[in-house]
Amino acid sequence: MEYKVKYDPEADALLLLLRNKGTLDYAEEVGDIIVHYDKNGRILLIEILNAGKIIPKLVEALAKREATIPVKTQ
Repeated sequence: MEYKVKYDPEADALLLLLRNKGTLDYAEEVGDIIVHYDKNGRILLIEILNAGKIIPKLVEALAKREATIPVKTQ
C-alpha cells in the first residue's frame, strides 16, 4: 500500500492521503489536525494544519522515542 503526502505551502498544510478509493463523508477536527472519513468510518485523508510548526515537534519527539505531541486546541 502506498500513501501520498502533499504539502501546501500557501496553507501551511500537510495532507496524508491514506486511501485512493472512497468518498469523503465527514471530518473530525482536533486542534490543528483534521481527519476525513468515508461513510464506513475508514480514514481517507489526514490534514495537518500549521505543519511548519507541528512537524518539527513531531520529529523531535520521535527522535526521543516519545509519542505525545502537544496540540493547541481552541
